[in-house]
Amino acid sequence: MSDTKPNLPANAPLGILYSFRRCPYAMRARLACALFLPAQCLELREVILKNKPAELLAISAKATVPVLTVFEEAPSSENIIDESRDIMLWALAQSTQAFKNQYLPLHLQLEIDELIDENDGSFKWALDRYKYSDRYEESEQYYRALGEIFLAKLEGLLTKNEYLLTAEISLADIAIFPFVRQFAHVDNAWFEQSPYPKLIRWLNTLLDSALFISIMEKYTPWQAEHEAIYFPK
Repeated sequence: MSDTKPNLPANAPLGILYSFRRCPYAMRARLACALFLPAQCLELREVILKNKPAELLAISAKATVPVLTVFEEAPSSENIIDESRDIMLWALAQSTQAFKNQYLPLHLQLEIDELIDENDGSFKWALDRYKYSDRYEESEQYYRALGEIFLAKLEGLLTKNEYLLTAEISLADIAIFPFVRQFAHVDNAWFEQSPYPKLIRWLNTLLDSALFISIMEKYTPWQAEHEAIYFPK
């Protein structure tokens, strides 16, 4: 089955989002789509990473989630977005100027980019090894300490504002908190007593939000013969 334009709801036939519920990259893509896009404007296809559908493999050489197919008049490689940050920016571009001013203000764009770069770089490197320390040379505590460098930086930022870079939530918060969530889940008992009270409060606020709860709904893995699931709700 090819990714031709399906019989979508009349209000918003924008595309297909391939996702995996627990992947932090996919989470932030879903968060941005839920925030910035009209209801039911995407078909959501939950995939099993060990058994990726042929439709996903056909459109993305990396075949990692998230992947977004954007419907256009003439299909081309340009309508496939397979980086989570690019999906976030695409979703924001479809939104209102008020959202753009809040989530990616011009005067904070460089800081937002640099903070997400650090999250996706050195912190994600440490996170992967902290989660699976038995596969690597050093101890769990060693990799946790490396990850704490970033946690301490976030704690410092949160002493200045309610959110990472401003009094209002921005793209930085949306892009980063799924990874802090994953870090916390490696050892919740340690995290809850860690010396990062403002970070803990920030994370819990975002985890308890209606937005996060809405994008974590469980779906049956997609199959071509199943009825389409439309997102966001």
